[in-house]
Amino acid sequence: MKLPRFAHFTGAYFTGALALAASAALSGCVAPVGPVEVTRFHAADITPLGHGTIRVEPAPGQLDDMEFRAYAGAVGRELTRLGYTLPLPGESGSGQVALLSLERHRYLPQRNSNPVSVGVGGSTGSYGSGVGVGVGIDLSGPPPEQVETKLAVTIQDRASGRHLWEGRAAFTVRASSPMAQTSLGAAKMAEALFKGFPGQSGETILVK
Repeated sequence: MKLPRFAHFTGAYFTGALALAASAALSGCVAPVGPVEVTRFHAADITPLGHGTIRVEPAPGQLDDMEFRAYAGAVGRELTRLGYTLPLPGESGSGQVALLSLERHRYLPQRNSNPVSVGVGGSTGSYGSGVGVGVGIDLSGPPPEQVETKLAVTIQDRASGRHLWEGRAAFTVRASSPMAQTSLGAAKMAEALFKGFPGQSGETILVK
């Protein structure tokens, strides 16, 4: 039996609505990702940057643990992409050194607003007047836990100790975000830190 045109339209509309709902559900499963705040400084002479051998090492006071090594690996990959050569395992020395420091903190943000609000309103018009009292209660629950990561890299000439370049990156995401995982967060922060290397000295940018 041939369906009326309205039935065809309704079926197509229903199918489209299901597709939109599925798309919205999938997008809702992806935790929001904030931008990486990056600041860079470099010497007036940038010719030594971007070539030669360089080794990634912990900055003074930095713990050399598995989390640090994940970020050091990400930084090393970015440095090779820029033109540097990393020493082979067992090789000693390098023309330059990249001193890396890492900080990661978990915290719960504090709400600034009062969870309970009371409002009084009045109205007048041709149909009478009235006064109403409204009570609003915030039922959204506490803010989600956040993970803040700060990454700093200083490139120095190995022989003289002269600072050639310094970069700092800061990144905050929900603890439930995939980007809070070390493997994903390290790659994102290292990529943002060296984007447009060596960058404008003293400028702070946001890298999405």
